[in-house]
Amino acid sequence: MKKFIETIKNIWSIEDLRKRILTTLLLVLVYRVGSYITLPGLDPNELAKFSETSQKGILGLFNMFAGGSFSRASIFALGIMPYISASIAIQLLTIAVPYFQKLQKEGDSGRKKINQYTRLLTVVVTAFQASAYVAYLRTQSGGALIPEYGSFLFWLSTTVVLTAGTLFIMWLGEKITDKGIGNGTSIIIMTGILARLPEALLQELSLKTTGAGGGLLVFLIEIAMFILITVGLILLVQGTRKIPVNYAKRIVGNKQYGGVRQFIPLKVNAAGVMPIIFAQAIMFIPATAIGFATSDNASSFIRIFSDHTNPWYNVIYAVLVVVFTFFYTALIFNPTQMADEMKRNNGFIPGVKPGKATADYIGAVMDRITLPGAFFLALVGILPGIAAAANINSLFATFFGGTSLLIMVGVILDTLQQIESQLLMRHYDGLMSSGRIKGRTSPANA
Repeated sequence: MKKFIETIKNIWSIEDLRKRILTTLLLVLVYRVGSYITLPGLDPNELAKFSETSQKGILGLFNMFAGGSFSRASIFALGIMPYISASIAIQLLTIAVPYFQKLQKEGDSGRKKINQYTRLLTVVVTAFQASAYVAYLRTQSGGALIPEYGSFLFWLSTTVVLTAGTLFIMWLGEKITDKGIGNGTSIIIMTGILARLPEALLQELSLKTTGAGGGLLVFLIEIAMFILITVGLILLVQGTRKIPVNYAKRIVGNKQYGGVRQFIPLKVNAAGVMPIIFAQAIMFIPATAIGFATSDNASSFIRIFSDHTNPWYNVIYAVLVVVFTFFYTALIFNPTQMADEMKRNNGFIPGVKPGKATADYIGAVMDRITLPGAFFLALVGILPGIAAAANINSLFATFFGGTSLLIMVGVILDTLQQIESQLLMRHYDGLMSSGRIKGRTSPANA
């Protein structure tokens, strides 16, 4: 406890770090306040039914990323998801389109152009999703729509407000990254997820301590399991395989360069949370495609893909997570480029020839460590369904794994790593008595 208090004092004594933390907290507070401001043309008191229907299926995923704003029909209802979708699309274009590949290699100027394209695409995606959200509000919100508010005026105002809201959140994320601490977009997502945890704990405690819920002991056992799963996720996020690299000696003038041994850290979970997000989106498609079917076979098929406690759902979901883990890792990880850069810098892996042999070796190592990582990630993905099947409250069950817990663990570790770097840079002790906190170095996790 004494060490913890001393660390807090050290953090507070560093003026730049103190300003960054306070700026981050202030911007996050602005985001949370905005998530409770209802869209114009809606009666907040009549949104109870809409709140229930908008927390199921893929809409529940959107609501989670939006921090509950989607179900509250707030000005931040679409959250940061349109920006994430645009970022993923641009990232895929940098792999497939030569023009974007060229921009990526141009340094800061190319990065600025890519960011500009991402912002423009975000506006288009947000406007499209806002129009769909208006249609959904009209069918599901019932009496929440104010009759005096015209149909066209409601569509126009909602589209404009939601688009502006998403762009404002995007600006908040950029300001947190620039003036605050940590990755702004990730912190905004984590804040929305974390805001639901107290409510989930209170609901679960109430259910377990009343009626035939099992009592306080069962609740404490669930908390212990939650902690164990969190520890396992920390191991998954921080797990790396180090490949030794030697650099040849070079003498330039009177100075000697190289001759040192370094390591290439390959992440066990290089794909981050993206495989789970992709798998969740794919699982929603079959139910949507045949949602208007009336046959019994179609109805049973829909139940499989709409009930995350169904064994077949979990099997298919786990397979998709494994497949997408390898797919997304292959997209973001380029062993040939790593081998070429290593060769240009006179580096080599002991016992491996430079060039193609090095690329094949790195690729083989990555495949071997990705396989167990993919299986563990699949287990993490289906844990909420297993928890819900074990009679755990559905809201609390989402924190037993899946997207929620994985994002929380990754973002918290990344933020703590940045704080620790600031402390060590000023010759203070780190946050841990031994070793250092390893942040997320993979682009997939940024």
